[in-house]
Amino acid sequence: MASDSPDHEDVAAAVGEDEDTGAQIAPIVALAEVAVTTGEEEEDVLLDLKAKLYRFDKDGNQWKERGTGSVKLLKHQGTGKVRLVMRQAKTLKICANHLVVPSIKLQEHAGSDKSCVWHASDFADGELKEELFCIRFGSVENCKKFMETVEGITESTGDVEEKSSEEVSDAVGQLSTLSVDDTKPEKGSEKTAEKTGTETKAEAPSED
Repeated sequence: MASDSPDHEDVAAAVGEDEDTGAQIAPIVALAEVAVTTGEEEEDVLLDLKAKLYRFDKDGNQWKERGTGSVKLLKHQGTGKVRLVMRQAKTLKICANHLVVPSIKLQEHAGSDKSCVWHASDFADGELKEELFCIRFGSVENCKKFMETVEGITESTGDVEEKSSEEVSDAVGQLSTLSVDDTKPEKGSEKTAEKTGTETKAEAPSED
């Protein structure tokens, strides 16, 4: 005769919970592992600081917060070019992405020695746009370190470009000293020219 007592029901429930059915639960769809890349794998980190970034909204004539996160200066291992990249801390969304070029001039933001501003051609939104940025650090030391590092990069890049420009100018100057009389046609070049001219005439379409 079955017992209706609560103690009997509790024992039966406990036995049912401990029973191993042997069933194995497997995922319905097998997902392949995908390698996650950031585009920074071939770059060396020159600087990595926590900061808050703002951009100036021309239409609203006001500063708007772009995000809080880590601002990095990355140097490409192959080309040697340096870019500034900043991602939002929580979403990792890019809020700044531009090359550090000699035209970039940093200035301290009025009223704050922890902030600085600069103009740049930014590519964070997938298209090149001129932006006015303001970045704020947690300390004066970090702001100073950021400005000194960027200024050092722009100066060294400017020196390289100036040297390259001088080399091009020297090469152009050497070419300008060459005279046409100094070059003699190779043997048989006149015959080749005549032959080429004949072939050119032969290939030209006839007038109706």
